[in-house]
Amino acid sequence: MSTNVQAIARRASLTGLVASICREVVIEARPDEVWAALRDWGALHRRLAPGFVIDTRLDGEDRIVTFAGGLVVREVLVALDDERRRLVWTVVDGPYSHHNGAAQVHTEGSGSRFVWIADLLPHERAAATAQAMEEGLLTIKRTLEGANPA
Repeated sequence: MSTNVQAIARRASLTGLVASICREVVIEARPDEVWAALRDWGALHRRLAPGFVIDTRLDGEDRIVTFAGGLVVREVLVALDDERRRLVWTVVDGPYSHHNGAAQVHTEGSGSRFVWIADLLPHERAAATAQAMEEGLLTIKRTLEGANPA
């Protein structure tokens, strides 16, 4: 097995090891407010993405997330970094053989830049996942800017 990072990255880009999706949105809300909503692990459906997510139930340290379209997944918290305002999770059941998600809040002028990344398999789920992430980001933006969710 090679430990040469460039060689591994080259092989990954050629073989497409995982689909990687990155979406971001600027939110007219202070970064600490956006981060407070993101880091509230059990309140995804109330504080961050109401309507896009219709229920979040804690099961130990995991959360069971129900999306508006009916998809239900179990998410395991991987990292919660208050200093970097970064949350990382993995989906351990659902339509993926692999899913790692991360969201991070950055300062953007007087507001925030919300960045959401998902690395997943199978590749066939990438288009639907990217579309869902875009819809989710619109909901997050509306929610945190104080508008009513659609």
